[in-house]
Amino acid sequence: MGGIIVVGVDGSATARKAAECARDLALALDAELHVVSAFEKDRTMVVGSGSDQLVVGDADAAERVARDVARSLRSGALNVSYFAVRGTPAQALIRQAETHGARMIVVGNRRMRGLGRVLGSVASGVAHNAPCDVYVAKTDGE
Repeated sequence: MGGIIVVGVDGSATARKAAECARDLALALDAELHVVSAFEKDRTMVVGSGSDQLVVGDADAAERVARDVARSLRSGALNVSYFAVRGTPAQALIRQAETHGARMIVVGNRRMRGLGRVLGSVASGVAHNAPCDVYVAKTDGE
């Protein structure tokens, strides 16, 4: 079937479970996988002194998270790309899906119960605004 599947990661164990689910779906559907990490502000910090300075920002940290997860999910049969996208997690996933014409966004079900469901969650925000199908992976248990 092909196409693109988008999944968001933030370094948490539950996001990792969602990414693994997205990998399995991408393999089953012969789709490409886009691993996305969001950053809301582009704050930068200078580390070091003199000529040994390193500038580190939120975008760099988000890209590092996405890259590390993408590398761990790669297999010979799967094309995996990674992205750092500005915005809230829901905005970043939706923007990635819109920009690349994704066929599906995979999100975890963390915080979809109780107050989280009323106040909103990434899964809820994506489900209400996505330009494509949304798959909610069970990530809050074994």
